Amino acid sequence: MDRRRFLTNAAIAGSLVKQASGINDARFILQEATISDLQSRMKRGELTAEKTVTLYLERIDEIDRRGPALNSVIEINPDALSIARSLDEEYRSKGPRGPLHGVPLLLKDNIDTDDHMETTAGSLALVGASTPSDSFVVRRLRAAGAVILGKTNLSEWANFRSTHSTSGWSARGGQTKNPYALDRNPCGSSSGSGVAVSANLTMLAIGTETDGSIVCPSSMNGIVGIKPTLGLVSRTGIIPVAHSQDTAGPMARTVRDAAILLGVMAGPDSQDPTTASNVGKASPDYTEFLDPDGLRGARIGIARQYFAIGPAVAAVMEECIDLMKKSGAEIVDPADLPTFETWREAETTVLLYEFKADLNRYLSLRGGKVRSLADCLAFNRAHYGQEMPFFEQELMEQAQAKGTLADEEYKNAIAENRRLTREEGIDLLVGKYKLDAIVGPTAGPAFLTDLVRGDRIGSGCASPPAVSGYPHITVPAGFKFGLPLGISFFGKPWSEPVLFRLAYAFEQMRRARRPPAYLATVDFYT
Repeated sequence: MDRRRFLTNAAIAGSLVKQASGINDARFILQEATISDLQSRMKRGELTAEKTVTLYLERIDEIDRRGPALNSVIEINPDALSIARSLDEEYRSKGPRGPLHGVPLLLKDNIDTDDHMETTAGSLALVGASTPSDSFVVRRLRAAGAVILGKTNLSEWANFRSTHSTSGWSARGGQTKNPYALDRNPCGSSSGSGVAVSANLTMLAIGTETDGSIVCPSSMNGIVGIKPTLGLVSRTGIIPVAHSQDTAGPMARTVRDAAILLGVMAGPDSQDPTTASNVGKASPDYTEFLDPDGLRGARIGIARQYFAIGPAVAAVMEECIDLMKKSGAEIVDPADLPTFETWREAETTVLLYEFKADLNRYLSLRGGKVRSLADCLAFNRAHYGQEMPFFEQELMEQAQAKGTLADEEYKNAIAENRRLTREEGIDLLVGKYKLDAIVGPTAGPAFLTDLVRGDRIGSGCASPPAVSGYPHITVPAGFKFGLPLGISFFGKPWSEPVLFRLAYAFEQMRRARRPPAYLATVDFYT
């Protein structure tokens, strides 16, 4: 590098540092803290649940409300401190309630809570409309001792409103920023959950996914995200998009913490018939499958079709493949899906039909003036300036125009989805090559937030496991231009134990997680 370029680079880097928030993460005693760290400190008497919650609430005020103003937390739980104090008393008198005793976490704002918080999916239409009870997932979290700090911002209606939407924007919450470069997008729709975990505003968060909405924000915010097998986690009390693909899932900074959280969330629910299939398959403790040598002897298929996402991503992926080889994995390369992306039209049809049916059912059971999709459309038109300043609601309108789930168009589309992504997709590939998992890039680097044009997401491999309903784990893989990239492990249904083993071993070898620096924009020489 010549002297002129060196000085130019130094000036750019210096400018970016000055534009950063000035946050000194080294002073935050819970920086990158894990569940095990917190439990050890509580046992030694160094921390309490109340002190932990206080520290995270101060952190949210410092970084999310002020400073870089990430805007990831849409609402604070006014009862968080009192809940924490109660848990401290319980800890002293009875010991820990469960694996998450005193652990703070955030919920995506489409997960019902029967408390003083709202559940709105980011829409002003649902503000003030009470929810009848805690969602099934929230009941399990509370029973395990978790402290719900608040709700996270999201892409409004879980990004099912417009074909030109901007991820991380909602009328209620505004725009969430990527903590690595504030002009970049956090990806959606679990954008606030991904940002909050990455920026150490919480220890854990819950996201939801229909197609990519857990794994994409996890990848672009440098954390671990899990989209479980459909039916492993109940959807009762979660604002829906489509029952054939929707699921909640953990978002954390480490595979171990994500495994602990999934063990709490998983289980059968009589109100969600899909979960009947998880009996005997859900594990209360996925940490038993974590093995630092877990890649040895594993057969890994490389979904090279998805490497076309760009040379920067491909270069990082090649490093990861070499690492897996050195760790003893047998690499099958390529292991491409024969039905690559052919399900897109059928998937859209299914989502339109199910969104109408599922949302109508959910709203009919909830209080408030908005009781149907038609009511939502009318509300948005009546509040155009607040709800639709940047993009419209054409997806919701298309859904409203659809018929019922008895229509042949719907039945044919969902049958095609399952055939293309299951029997002729993942099932065929796993069987043909005797694979333990399929691997590919989760997504590209975070794109610029553009409220005029909408999202420009580089397509990764989220769709096959999403449409099929099969499990998917993303783990930090590396960086390009200072932006994090994730690597995906997905496979056959109920293979979470195998995926945890592989993802954990990869994480321990790669050690790619790096906290954000809150730069104003990307340092292209990083």
